[in-house]
Order: sequence, then C-alpha cells, then structure tokens
Amino acid sequence: MVKKNMHQTVKTMFLDGENIISAVEQEPIFEELRMKLAAINRIEGITGYILRDPSYAVIDLKDQPKLVDYAILSSQAYDFGQEMSELFDLGNVENIVVEGKDVKVVCMNIDENKVSIFMEKTADHACVLKQISP
Repeated sequence: MVKKNMHQTVKTMFLDGENIISAVEQEPIFEELRMKLAAINRIEGITGYILRDPSYAVIDLKDQPKLVDYAILSSQAYDFGQEMSELFDLGNVENIVVEGKDVKVVCMNIDENKVSIFMEKTADHACVLKQISP
C-alpha cells in the first residue's frame, strides 16, 4: 500500500443541519453537489457526508464525535479503490461501497470532487447513487 503525504491547505466548512452557508459560489459544480448532498442528508438513514475538492471541504455529519473516523474511512476507501483498480486493471472506478456491521459509506468522484455519503446499513445506497450521480 502506498502512503501519501499530503500537506495541502484546505478550507473546511462544518454544517449544522439547516444552517447551510455557501462559501464556494465560484465553484458551480461543487455548489450543485453540496445542495444535492444537503437534500440527501435529510433522508432517513443517511448520517452525513463529506464533500471535497482540491481547495474546499464541506462536512455535515449527524454524529460529530465520529468525524475523524469517518474522514479516515473515506480516505482509505478512495485509496484502496484506486489501488485495486490499478492492480486488476479495472479502469475508472465509478463508486465504492464499504459496508460494515452497522454503517456503510458510498464514495465517488465527480469531476475533481470527492463525495462520501455515510448511512445506516439498512439505507438504500443505490437510491442515493441515483440522486447524486451526474
């Protein structure tokens, strides 16, 4: 496994449910994704999301104490998906679903944006993918 050393400054916005403030209106795709994710986050069983581009990150999690755990899970899922794609010559990975005992996460790249959506294990991730996919 290749470890990446990232020392990049990223501006992060933490959202509190309904108090959504747009700090990145100059990035229309990022803003559109953020609005879609805010709507998805209201669905029963969805526990939050992380949206990242090279300069910004928006995090909206219902369980704030798990923020670091979810960020690590998201990052590792992306890295693992990339490694498996290269190892088995799979081509471009459209999305990654990691399912655990009680939680699952859907990770996908949309343009230069990385999207991770966290949900209860019983939530329908296929429905979420349809709503967020371009």
